[in-house]
Amino acid sequence: MSVITRFAPSPTGMLHIGHAFSALFSFNKAMEQNGTFLLRIEDIDQNRCRPEFEKYIFEDLQWLGIDWEKPVRRQSEHMEDYKKALAHLKQLGVLYPCFCTRKEIREEIEKAGNAPHESYGYMYPNICKNRNIQEAEGKSFALRLDMEKAVKLAKKKCGTLEWNDAKRGIVQAAPEKFGDIVLARKDTPVSYHLAVTLDDNIQNVSLVTRGEDLFESTHIHRLLQALLDLKVPKYHHHRLLVDEKGQRFAKRNKSLTLHFLREKGYSNKDVLSMIGKIM
Repeated sequence: MSVITRFAPSPTGMLHIGHAFSALFSFNKAMEQNGTFLLRIEDIDQNRCRPEFEKYIFEDLQWLGIDWEKPVRRQSEHMEDYKKALAHLKQLGVLYPCFCTRKEIREEIEKAGNAPHESYGYMYPNICKNRNIQEAEGKSFALRLDMEKAVKLAKKKCGTLEWNDAKRGIVQAAPEKFGDIVLARKDTPVSYHLAVTLDDNIQNVSLVTRGEDLFESTHIHRLLQALLDLKVPKYHHHRLLVDEKGQRFAKRNKSLTLHFLREKGYSNKDVLSMIGKIM
């Protein structure tokens, strides 16, 4: 079976030179093996996503010489897929409603004197841990994954949770360190973690290429794959491009967006040269 890769930007701003590197990395991995490159638009957050940014994504990638399989999958057009996955997790008994505000969570954490855990932040203090789905009727709530139950069930099904990473080899998943994560909210009906894991399975992505900053998320994604009986792709977490100050490129840095560079008359070869110099 030939390799299938994907580039999955969110249309919340212009693509920058770091995105160019990531898109080219994924595209080249597919082309090296005569495989398929997919473009996916991750537009779950309708409050921040804009159609004009999606338009620029298409234009910028074409300018770089990147082509992709049609049609493009837009997350906002597939909400039923995510609802079905959430319904399945409810049936497994690994979800519970959380009625906490961010302020209440922060105050509870401060009261307990807890410190953040490495690079993934604070662990939810289990305020609503014993709530059940029936209590959520007519109320505003988030759906959290009962991590203890979920890991126990996943290991019962799979024996061990691991994935194959191009840079690290076989990695043992340890999703416990994240605590009871949110998988859905009223304003955002599915989390990034659940949507991206499900999308990769539906699109038969066999090699997930993405930045090193998303390595830790793979612990969660591997757990969700086990719970939902999904295929496990291989992973390649590539290095991140940084500026002369060692800071990651961000959408707010307009001087290095691909749209800006195109308007200033730069060629795609110029951008490839810039990437090579930054690396």
